[in-house]
Amino acid sequence: MLKLVRHMPDEIDIEELIYQLYIREKLALAEADIAAGRTFSTEEVRAQAAEWSRQAQGQR
Repeated sequence: MLKLVRHMPDEIDIEELIYQLYIREKLALAEADIAAGRTFSTEEVRAQAAEWSRQAQGQR
């Protein structure tokens, strides 16, 4: 994290700093999920999206 902060411009607003730290944390968590095998195949994602779409259609 210090490496990220050190590579930031000297003049950065707090919102941008917080956003950059948030993104880095999300990426680190995603990388850990991938390393642990907690992923979905393309087919699984498409099936889930189709199910969500069917559910959304039924709620209208």
